[in-house]
This record gives sequence, structure tokens and C-alpha cells, in this order.
Amino acid sequence: MPALEIVQIPVLNDNYVYLAHCAETGETAVVDPAVAGPVLDEVSKRGWTLTHILNTHHHGDHVGGNEEIIAATGCTVTGSADDAPRIPGIQVQVREGDTVTLGNHTARVFDVPGHTRAHIAYWFEDSDALFCGDTLFSLGCGRLFEGTPQQMWTSLGKLRALPDSTRIYCAHEYTQANADFAITVEPDNPALNARYDQIIALREAGKPTVPSTMGEEKQANPFLRADQTVLLEAAGLSGADPVAAFADIRQRKDNF
Repeated sequence: MPALEIVQIPVLNDNYVYLAHCAETGETAVVDPAVAGPVLDEVSKRGWTLTHILNTHHHGDHVGGNEEIIAATGCTVTGSADDAPRIPGIQVQVREGDTVTLGNHTARVFDVPGHTRAHIAYWFEDSDALFCGDTLFSLGCGRLFEGTPQQMWTSLGKLRALPDSTRIYCAHEYTQANADFAITVEPDNPALNARYDQIIALREAGKPTVPSTMGEEKQANPFLRADQTVLLEAAGLSGADPVAAFADIRQRKDNF
């Protein structure tokens, strides 16, 4: 069975909206539509039928296009049951362990609070695709607006356990800024230094740095490495509990 066809749509200043298309059935989902216009234009250009909206959390730059897209297409909106009052047009409410079907493909739902109190991610195992909203970024993670360090560390642990080949379709082009910070935490990490050079080259060429892979993130993302001795030593946090170390690194990033 062919993998989902995934199309990345850059919108606003630094958001990414994604189309996920099942070629065998024609069903198409849009993930976190910040705005409607570019999504509807892309679907029309490709001759696809939009059948689903998959929301990861309630922030306006993830759900702002919901109502206009529903009016134009009649598609079904899926989001967190715990965030339902804040998801415009929600019809299907899901939680940890539930599945979402898109044509011949199935996503597993993860509860990944931290950035917000009710944030979810969708993992299409057969397509090596993780749509993680603002929980995990390339070389970063989301700010803790509503959740706690313990919640976010637990959430990142769930995602870190996915296969190294998993492609991380996060919702923002934050990678260069994240890399600038990550270097201050672990300056002698060879994987991070190699990524840094690649990121600079991609951005200078006007190309996206997303998606990355889970294998790359495990080697270089400081927020996934807060239980790794080499990072703790580099960050001056030797012997720290992983949650405390994560909280310290997150606070450094907030003030960076």
C-alpha cells in the first residue's frame, strides 16, 4: 500500500499546514489549518477532496481556518476530547490510544499535554509520519503555556519512543532559532553541529528544515536529551533529575 502523500503548506509568518492524502481512496485531511485560503487553493489545484480536519490543539494558528473550510467542504473535524470546547466545529473527539482512519491509513492518537493542557499528536505508522503540532519541533519543543515540565517531559518521552525513521511534521519553522539555542546547551555534540550547518544551508536557500526524523532529534534535540549524561554534563546539570533538567533547559530557552 502506498504511503500517504503529504503536502506542506507554509502560511502566516512561520506556520506549516499539512495535507495528508490517501491515493487509493481519495480521502484528504488537513492538519492544523491556521487559515483556509491557501489550503482550499492547494486542494483545488491538486483536484483532491478535503474530507477531514485533524487538529492538535486549540490555538488560533492551528484552528483559525476550521470554520471556513467546513463551510466550503463539509469535512469532519477531529480533535482532543479534553479540548473540545476550544476546537471550532469539532465532531469527532479522541484521546490517548484512539485511532483515526484516513482512507486506508490509520493514525494512533497520543495525549501530549505541556504546551497546552489538552494537546494531541497523530502517528501514521505505515507512512512514518507524526503530526505533533507544537509539542515537538525540530531541535525544540513548545513553550509551556498551560502544562508543567513533568507533563511535557512525559509527552516527549512518548514521542521519543517512536521509530527513528518517523518523520516529524511539526507546525512551525523554528529550527534555526532552536539550533542557535541548542548549541549553547551542548556545543560539542557532533550530530548537532552537523545539523546546524545543514539548517543554515537550507534556510539560505529558502528551503524548509521540516520534516526532520526522530533519529535526528534523538541525537541533537536538547529537549529529548535531558536524561542523557553527556548533555547533563555539558549543560552543567550533572546528576539532575530529568524533569528538573528539562525544566532548567526550557527556562533557558524561554529567556534566550
